[in-house]
Amino acid sequence: MSKNKGKIAVVTGATGGIGFSVAKRLGQDGYTVVINGIEDAEGAKRISELTAVGIDAEYIGFDVTSEEAVTTNIKAIGEKYGKIDVLVNNAGGLGGRSRFEEMTTDFYRFVMALNLDSVFFASRAAIPFLKKGEHPSIINYTSNAGWTAGGPGAGIYGTSKAGVHAITRALAKDLAEYGIRANAVSPGTIDTDFHKQIKSTKPEVFASWANNIMLGRLGQPEDVAGVISFLASKDASFITAETIQIGGGQALGI
Repeated sequence: MSKNKGKIAVVTGATGGIGFSVAKRLGQDGYTVVINGIEDAEGAKRISELTAVGIDAEYIGFDVTSEEAVTTNIKAIGEKYGKIDVLVNNAGGLGGRSRFEEMTTDFYRFVMALNLDSVFFASRAAIPFLKKGEHPSIINYTSNAGWTAGGPGAGIYGTSKAGVHAITRALAKDLAEYGIRANAVSPGTIDTDFHKQIKSTKPEVFASWANNIMLGRLGQPEDVAGVISFLASKDASFITAETIQIGGGQALGI
């Protein structure tokens, strides 16, 4: 089977953590996986890991906060494969912490660009190719912070994730006529490098987080990957504009 007839998945920010698990799972589901990142050496390493287990994959390095880079590269991917079946806007992050009084405009713009602009740039560029896809969909990442407005110093992170929640629903409305679905996942506390600093400096605090989760454990990247696998599949073909919490009941508190 030629690549052009296979399923094509694009996963941004996928050289580690949740993104890599998502790419691996979609690869196991039969997708040709195009992963993105900004660390080319890490990207090459991840491609080796994927191809070693029989997954058809390639890495393309670009910064998701750059409109020009995103537009150029997503278009190149779509033209190479003739379509895109699923776009997973995985790239994002806290970006650091800052209270509003001391917050620089540059910091504000960086966090918004990383989490919200990136979704807009990638989705806009992918739409012409999603129109040619099979059960096409966009899957974004929001966060509990989108509802709670984040912890101390994470107010702009929360604001950006609230924006992702809204743009996901807006995309779903805008693209329904083309049969393109848009959904989001909202991971709870997932055991990844996102929490590396507190895990290494205050391991007892990190371990205690499980006490605030109804199911009594931290999430694993595979927990998120399984839900994204479902959302991308034909089984989810009547689901759009939804956000699925993947937090072991954490959002309800105990």
